[in-house]
Amino acid sequence: MTTPSERAAERHAAGKAARHSVPLEAHAELPIAAKRDPVGLLLGQAKDRVPELVPVRHARMLATPFTFYRGAALIMAADLAGALSPGLRTQLCGDAHLSNFGAYASPERRLVFDINDFDETIPGPFEWDVKRLAASIVIAGEDNEFDAADCRRVALSAMRHYREAIREFARMPLLEVWYAHLNVEDTWADHLATLSDKDRHRHRKSIKARQALIDRARSRTSLQAIAKLTDVVDGRRRLHSDPPLMVPLAELTTLDRDEVQGQMDTLVAEYAATLQSDRRRLLDHYTITDIAHRVVGVGSVGTRAWVLLGEGEDEDDAVLLQAKQANASVLAPFVGASEYSHQGQRVVAGQRLMQASSDIFLGWVRGPGALIDQPADYYVRQLRDWKVSLETSTLGPTAMAQYARLCGWTLARAHARAGDRVAIASYLGKSAAFDEAVTDFALAYARQNQHDHAALLAAVREGRAQASLGG
Repeated sequence: MTTPSERAAERHAAGKAARHSVPLEAHAELPIAAKRDPVGLLLGQAKDRVPELVPVRHARMLATPFTFYRGAALIMAADLAGALSPGLRTQLCGDAHLSNFGAYASPERRLVFDINDFDETIPGPFEWDVKRLAASIVIAGEDNEFDAADCRRVALSAMRHYREAIREFARMPLLEVWYAHLNVEDTWADHLATLSDKDRHRHRKSIKARQALIDRARSRTSLQAIAKLTDVVDGRRRLHSDPPLMVPLAELTTLDRDEVQGQMDTLVAEYAATLQSDRRRLLDHYTITDIAHRVVGVGSVGTRAWVLLGEGEDEDDAVLLQAKQANASVLAPFVGASEYSHQGQRVVAGQRLMQASSDIFLGWVRGPGALIDQPADYYVRQLRDWKVSLETSTLGPTAMAQYARLCGWTLARAHARAGDRVAIASYLGKSAAFDEAVTDFALAYARQNQHDHAALLAAVREGRAQASLGG
């Protein structure tokens, strides 16, 4: 039996061997297939989506090159499949762009920063997440009219923070890695403490805006969402109707309310069985009294997402849950199928593995079946619990660099929890070669993304694809 030090040496050697197999500089390459059809890939996804919402998805993607990129995870996965890989795998977010990081409440009621979208999560090559993050930084920067030097500087800074964080985590005991997290308010306070009075005055608008974002996060509770998304009808609270973006289940089925309620109760019981026992007990105090279909996000538009209204012991005691359809990860054809046949369970397992702290109501269920259409896999979480993401369009180069470094550190911590952090750190090494190569890739991919965005726009003009913002 090998000793711990011998196993660590073997992992370190595996990383170095991978570097000889795939040099760090190779990550700058952008292999593009000769018969590449990005619009065809997007249209192929439509078969798993609500037909009338596919044009809404396309319209949201067409808003800017960055919104297009947010919906183009499948396109990028197909491109990355042609690149050389050192074969160092971890659990991937699968869609690690800037807008899929954000703040939310931990079970301990602390505001934490982490990855917050796992629809595409699956094991795969660690560098796929890193390249997706790097390209998103360049594309978002270009949308904000940064010059090429600023785009490169911001992306390079994030890549350096990813590499240095992985190396730091490789030196830690695994339990320390597991407990590592980014507390938003503590991090913000530490940052403010480093500023001189002159810096505080110079950046007062930015400081005020960041503090307002923290304050807004704390205001985004279930009760606030309930006030926004519900109406009182005949003395009962109901989710309001705003088709096609929000449609109560009562408008989508011919079943009477008692039959709908009975089937909802069955689905909730099945979902509850996927929670920890204490959280099942908590859920027992709420009765799901209404459900509505709601359009969410950019890349997710067209997949079914249901809002569930749970009412407790009085009118001030309520919760909103979101059941979001989970299809197979778009990365699966290229990295291998998930070990989980239930796609909602795949999402939940990946999220629990990569996040430092997850929603207490995170679970999965198959439904709604007879209520509306064919059964589908879903994962369930709270609709809002201090959840907030930074609006990247408001960021200048300095602020985006600060934000991107947080994202780089956070992604490294997630990869270190789920993969072989020692082998990855050994592969990346001490030099900036990987940082430079991935940044070169990101700049090149931003050009490709512009062409793909233009291709979708042309397809809409030619009638090959449809785009409409809906209601």
